[in-house]
Amino acid sequence: QVTSGQLREQGNALFQAGDHAAALAAYTQALSLCDAEPERAVLHRNRAACYLKLEDYTKAEADASKAIGANGRDVKALFRRSQALQKLGRLDQAVSDLQRCVSLEPKNKAFQEALRALGSSMHEKMKTMSCTDSKVEQMFQILLDPQEKDADKKQKAAQNLIVLAREEAGAEKIFQSDGVQLLMQLLDTAQPDLMLAALRTLVGLCSGHRSRTAAILAKIGAPCLAAVLGVEHEQVSLAACNLLHVMFESLKEGLQKDFRGKEDAVVLDSSKDLRLLIKHLLEMLALEGASAHGRDNALNLLIKVVPRKSPKEADNSLSLWVIDQGLKKILEVGSSVCGTPGSLPVTKNSRMNASVLLSKLYDDLKCDAERENFHHLCEDYVRSWFEGHELAGKLRAIQTASCLLQGPAEAGNRVLELGGIMESVLSLCASVSESHQLVAVEALIHAADKAKRASFITTNGVNLLKEIYKHSERDSIRIRALVGLCKLGSAGGTDFSMKQFAEGSTMKLAKQCRKWLCNEAIDAGTRRWAVEGLAYLTFDADVKEEFVEDKAAMQAMFQLAKSEDSSVLYAVASTLVNCTNSYDHEEPDPQMVELAKYAKQHIPEQHPKDKPDFVKRRVRKLLAAGVVSALSCMVKSENLALTNSCRELISRVFLALVAEAEDRGGVVAQGGGKALIPLSLEGTEVGQTKAAQALAKITITSNPEMAFPGERIYEVVRPLVSLLHLQRTGLENFEGLMALTNLAGISERLRQKILKEKAVPMIEGYMFEEHELIRLAATECMCNMAMSKEVQELFLAEGSDRLKLMVLYSGEEDERLRRAASGTLAMLTSLHPPICKRIPQVTVHWLEILQALLLSPSAELQQRGAVVVMNMVAADREVAEQLMASEMLEILLVLAKDQDKP
Repeated sequence: QVTSGQLREQGNALFQAGDHAAALAAYTQALSLCDAEPERAVLHRNRAACYLKLEDYTKAEADASKAIGANGRDVKALFRRSQALQKLGRLDQAVSDLQRCVSLEPKNKAFQEALRALGSSMHEKMKTMSCTDSKVEQMFQILLDPQEKDADKKQKAAQNLIVLAREEAGAEKIFQSDGVQLLMQLLDTAQPDLMLAALRTLVGLCSGHRSRTAAILAKIGAPCLAAVLGVEHEQVSLAACNLLHVMFESLKEGLQKDFRGKEDAVVLDSSKDLRLLIKHLLEMLALEGASAHGRDNALNLLIKVVPRKSPKEADNSLSLWVIDQGLKKILEVGSSVCGTPGSLPVTKNSRMNASVLLSKLYDDLKCDAERENFHHLCEDYVRSWFEGHELAGKLRAIQTASCLLQGPAEAGNRVLELGGIMESVLSLCASVSESHQLVAVEALIHAADKAKRASFITTNGVNLLKEIYKHSERDSIRIRALVGLCKLGSAGGTDFSMKQFAEGSTMKLAKQCRKWLCNEAIDAGTRRWAVEGLAYLTFDADVKEEFVEDKAAMQAMFQLAKSEDSSVLYAVASTLVNCTNSYDHEEPDPQMVELAKYAKQHIPEQHPKDKPDFVKRRVRKLLAAGVVSALSCMVKSENLALTNSCRELISRVFLALVAEAEDRGGVVAQGGGKALIPLSLEGTEVGQTKAAQALAKITITSNPEMAFPGERIYEVVRPLVSLLHLQRTGLENFEGLMALTNLAGISERLRQKILKEKAVPMIEGYMFEEHELIRLAATECMCNMAMSKEVQELFLAEGSDRLKLMVLYSGEEDERLRRAASGTLAMLTSLHPPICKRIPQVTVHWLEILQALLLSPSAELQQRGAVVVMNMVAADREVAEQLMASEMLEILLVLAKDQDKP
């Protein structure tokens, strides 16, 4: 049985060796076995040393205090506590401990030096603090003085205050000297410049500091912050949105490591504060006095902070609470009809933002009961408007259905099935009022998404839409009617045999869409409907061909994609996916096709112009028109409409654009490589995989250091490693391995990054793969990884067959595999000589494999064999004797005389 004394000795040895975590574990175990107070004090003192090394200063202080409690004259414990206190920012207490150390050991130079250094740092801090004190007071005086007329002076004071708040010492000083009260006075002035200065200073005070954030929230109050968010001045509203986001993050994430020591004793429950803020944001949505952009900012905030970041997080209670408390308030925004009495002021993006928030909340639900509750709340809201509110109420109900169809479509479809809704949509399409007709036609367009309902509308609504399209005098109505017809016309998707309309009709519709798209006299909000139409019509290959020939239309669409209108992103991405054929399409099984013919079942047909040559030509035309810069702008934009499904579509297009090796340089030059990295790290699993595969293709054929300059090259590693997972296809595995091979050959730092991402076990796994190309790619990747010390050590691990596999692969028939395996052996024996001794032990065939390499007709294999033999001879006398006793000497003598192979 191990004693506490033995464990202490073991801990001491581990500490000396630099393994502080293991030493800590040994001391902790020793404490559990030890009752003697003096020995326990020593163990606490030793643990304090470990905690100091591990940078856990709170625990270091606690353990040192326990040691001092047992023996107040323990100078080591006093010194360690002073070091911990110094790191925790409690300099006065640190000085007190050091002074005690000096009084106990007056001749100890280390203590005297530490006390002197601490004294000067305290002096500096006091100087800074007193300087900061006067600065803070001075700045507030300038800002709050009504007599001060110098605008530049005020602006400079505001800027200084913001800069000061970004540093912990300055932020704490502002907070301590009743700065929050003064900042509230700045907010009350209603002067935009002063309000912006106050809000940006508050951001500095709240960043990463939970207790300060909670105190500021209590002081200012959630209603006041929500009111500032709803002001008319756009920049002030945006700054308030940023402050609220920082407050949410601080309350949610808690404390940053730097300040943890000071605040660990105060356990704060942030959930009440979080809900209070969210409650006021939800109330602001339905507040008539709030500005339209303030409402948008509130929706953006709710999208960022309410739903779970990942489905792996178990707790979705915040989403459930928001649905119960605020779903109807969100629907108030979604159902707003511009120009009708009682409607809230909204921007062109408000309804889209409401749809995105509803979609995120719906996706965050975990079970059928939660979804059923969501449906009931939506249906109750629609009924409340539809029944007993005359025409205005019916419009609100239909607008709500449109909003839901653009977000959680399942809830939208349920609403459309309520009695009378669909009939009202069709009857309002014939209304004489433009705003009523707009609402109805848009609802009809969104409703046509569902194939079942598309056939219902084809029967009941096509003639109506045609009438509107032909006879309406307003372009805004005609363009929407056109989109409705486009949607219905494309209900067969890419199936060439499923034409909804007469021959040539889709081409006419597409021509009109392109004409409207290029007409800059029409506002962007109306032109984006032309893109919606093309998103559906481009299922038809004839339409795709005509579209890519029309350079003006393509560039007009790209310009719209770069504009601020967020609702156009999905339509642009869908159109591009159709043009590049980057949607999923499986080749039908020939036997199943025969069976279907026999059973007289419908068989989908591919359009002749969707064959690979046509697709390749279309991709080239899109590249020439500047598609890459448009896609890069779409990814860069901080846009809420850039949903995960939209990201997936963009990833699909990028993968199609880099399919041909000669196009990849152009894609990188226009910013494609940079845009692919965020796409590969966030979004749907399919989208991330497609983006990662596009990155792999670029990394294989381009110089990675040119394609991903600076630090960006290290961000590419994780997406590439994700292609090695077992659920990926063989092609994705192969391209991932090839790309990692290129990266591993560049630098040790990149190899370390690949190791950190735990890629080596996966690479090894693929070395046993049946598919010869994957096996070869994995072996080549391992050859480059073998330049790392950690990987070399793996080949010597007890019970491992890694080295044996490399030796045996060096004797395989496949010359490329032999080249990769023997290259790895040459590298390993050069960099890590102990491997030379191990080679004869792993297989009895080692000699004949090396001889076969030297006798090979390939000069490359001969050179690798010669390097391995040279390294083995140099490494160990016994191995050298074994080699020279065989026919190896004769082979080497013959090769040494070969003039053709210098």
